[in-house]
Amino acid sequence: MKNFPLTLIASCIGLTFTFSNADPLWPEGRVPYAKPVDAETGSPSIHPYLTKDSDNHTGAAVVICPGGGYGGLARDHEGHQPALWFQEQGVSAFVLHYRLGPEGHHYPTQLADVQRAIRYVRANAEKNGVDPNRIAVMGHSAGGHLASMAATLFDEKAYEPSDGIDKVSARPDFAILCYPVISMASEYAHGGSRKNLLGPERAKSKEWAEKVSSELNVTGDTPPTFLFQTDADTAVPAENPVRFYLALRKHGVPAEMHIYQDGPHGVGLYRGDPVLGTWSEHLRDWLRSHFFYAQTKPRAALKGEATLDGIPVSWGVLTFHPEDKNLPTTSVRVRRGKFSAANEVGPVVGPSTVTFEGSIWEQTGNDSDRAVTLSSLSAGSDEAIEVLVEEGMAPLRFSFDSR
Repeated sequence: MKNFPLTLIASCIGLTFTFSNADPLWPEGRVPYAKPVDAETGSPSIHPYLTKDSDNHTGAAVVICPGGGYGGLARDHEGHQPALWFQEQGVSAFVLHYRLGPEGHHYPTQLADVQRAIRYVRANAEKNGVDPNRIAVMGHSAGGHLASMAATLFDEKAYEPSDGIDKVSARPDFAILCYPVISMASEYAHGGSRKNLLGPERAKSKEWAEKVSSELNVTGDTPPTFLFQTDADTAVPAENPVRFYLALRKHGVPAEMHIYQDGPHGVGLYRGDPVLGTWSEHLRDWLRSHFFYAQTKPRAALKGEATLDGIPVSWGVLTFHPEDKNLPTTSVRVRRGKFSAANEVGPVVGPSTVTFEGSIWEQTGNDSDRAVTLSSLSAGSDEAIEVLVEEGMAPLRFSFDSR
């Protein structure tokens, strides 16, 4: 959990950002729990990577909490780099420099900082081209713990209101937790994070440790959550996110978790690794499925029939790809030639192209009838299958030809 050096200027897909644009979280003289801070990190402050003037601007935003055991800030690979990754997708990112334990800042100071950061982004949504209903919080390691507190303790009064910004909600719409510290009161706790967050004396208290153990604070109001972890992580064992995931399941909160076998703690994006580096692709797909990259659109119920080489499809899948790539794709299972999807899980209303993968082997028993993948009705054609998805649409019929 090393404190990485600050990268001053970065450029990505024509977007240039300098840290001179950092904004203080509070007006001068109104900072709660004010004490001297690290001049290098500039805490508490928020560092914007805006996309409102870019061609791929989506209106979504994310507050990023770098890790560092609450004793430092991994501002490069867990702050700057993820911010640029989001910029590539048209998402405005705001890297939070929260206050740290070695400077004498302990709970609830860090919770105050992240609550204020989310409120700051939401209160300034119009100015920055942000949809106030599509704001995520992301954190790595101890920053993941801070993000998990933001997702579970958003109604806790961590500080006294100081201005109009504090009148808006501190609840994030989504949470992204990367190899997060979660369980402060169990044998899987990260001792350094617990001590730096709570302070040397309170860190000895089981009651205080349970208070900031995020798996104990999950409710039905916790936002949908994505979790990423490696099994080989010995600094923050996988039991941390697993406990949080199980708490989300218990309360009916939508969640997705990916645990990779190999990889050390603190990897960041790790995009150079052909296996571990795929975790951000899963994150992107998950965010798209929750309408993070575009405003929510209605879905439509559908039903129909599908044949392959004139025989009802034994087992297959039809996938609807909306014309707008920021909208979620929808896959519908085909069984014995028929398919259906209820309104809440059907494809997004509007134009889509359809792809198919399936087999008729169960119907024929011929070993030659292998599963095929088609993006057109015939294997000999390159004409896309186009469908206008509408509410109350008539049954669909697809006749695929593998020859």
